[in-house]
Amino acid sequence: MELLRPILELGVVIPGMLLAYFPVKSSLKQPLSKLVLWLVLLLALLCAAGGVVCYAHRMPTAPMLAALTLLAVVIYIKTLRISLWKSGTIALSVCAVFACINSLCRAINAAMLIDSPQAQAAPWFCLRSAICYHAICWLFAAIAYYPATHSVRRMVEDDNFAQTWYVFWVLPLVFIALNLFMIPKYADTLYTGRVLQGYFVISITLLFLMLFFNAIFLLMAISINRNVRLQQENQLLSMQQQRYESLKAAIEEARQARHDLRHQLCQLDALAEEGNLEKTKAYLSGAVSRIPSLEMHFCENRAADSVVGYYWALAKRENIPYSVQIDLPECLPVDEINLCLVLSNLLENALEASLRTAPARRRIKLTAYLHGNSLALIQVENTYDGVIREKGGVFQSSKRKGDGVGLQSVCHIAEKSGGASTVTYQDGVFRARVMLRG
Repeated sequence: MELLRPILELGVVIPGMLLAYFPVKSSLKQPLSKLVLWLVLLLALLCAAGGVVCYAHRMPTAPMLAALTLLAVVIYIKTLRISLWKSGTIALSVCAVFACINSLCRAINAAMLIDSPQAQAAPWFCLRSAICYHAICWLFAAIAYYPATHSVRRMVEDDNFAQTWYVFWVLPLVFIALNLFMIPKYADTLYTGRVLQGYFVISITLLFLMLFFNAIFLLMAISINRNVRLQQENQLLSMQQQRYESLKAAIEEARQARHDLRHQLCQLDALAEEGNLEKTKAYLSGAVSRIPSLEMHFCENRAADSVVGYYWALAKRENIPYSVQIDLPECLPVDEINLCLVLSNLLENALEASLRTAPARRRIKLTAYLHGNSLALIQVENTYDGVIREKGGVFQSSKRKGDGVGLQSVCHIAEKSGGASTVTYQDGVFRARVMLRG
């Protein structure tokens, strides 16, 4: 029974690890069943071995728990496809909550041993408080299951507020530091005056403050996500408006050209009667050059047509060859907004890369069509000059320091729909392929 006490203290790593994985189930690098099988077995063996070492040497569990936690965090980060900012922040948040629970259980342990001076000198919790510690951690993991697998998961899976993750990690780190600072140097300190009562109050307060700040962050992130989503929809509506204005201008030009056609035919008749072939050729050439280009309708889906047309107009203005082969019906089996976000991100990247490429080599080619009843396949190809910066499978931004947000967003949208995305670059040609599943 004595041996079980340090093992139970170290065993809280398992519910902590489980809680950390709740919101990132869709970002695992390997199947969930396989991961659970080897990870739970590994952690159980490490906790048992660590408990035996602590028991044999009569040493406190804190150093062993810190080492196990660090190892668990490294394993956690390495088994996920999300960024280090997200995985690291989630891991720190779980550690902070469990650190608050640890402080609370330290106070519970002191209360249970208040009449047993000999037991107070033990380097770990008594059996009852160790069981209580373990039970509270599992209970918290069970209570947090629903919000972690719904609200937090949506926050993790959406890249609209990536900057938020860059600062939030400071908060759990502060709570971890506060709980470490609260650990008394001597066990009998908690029995001095009203220290134990104060320790109870502070421990509970820190736990509730940690949960409160996490809830505030979650609500803030959801609000930011909603606002960004509205901005994206407004941007698509703006593209549709510009597309509408361009089509109106083209229709007006065509109407004017049709109105002038009778006069042009009369002029051609007069030139033909004169027999002046050179003047006739010159007049025809000028008339043809004034005929507006009607190559502005790309597909039946109005939203996708607006995005493609918007970037077609930008490419035309910069004299960038823009080839389009797109066959998308009015009703799509995939989410229309996600499809438009993928198109706009890929075409914007292609346009920016083309502007940094020698004019003679500039080229953008878009292919998009449906495959079967539930798949949308998209490929954007463009030329580029310079060096493509890639780090750990993540492309670095060419406009600023750090990861490229556009391609990350495309990759995430594809994975969230159950599809996939691949990027290749060779011989000065950058090619992005995306599969969206309905």
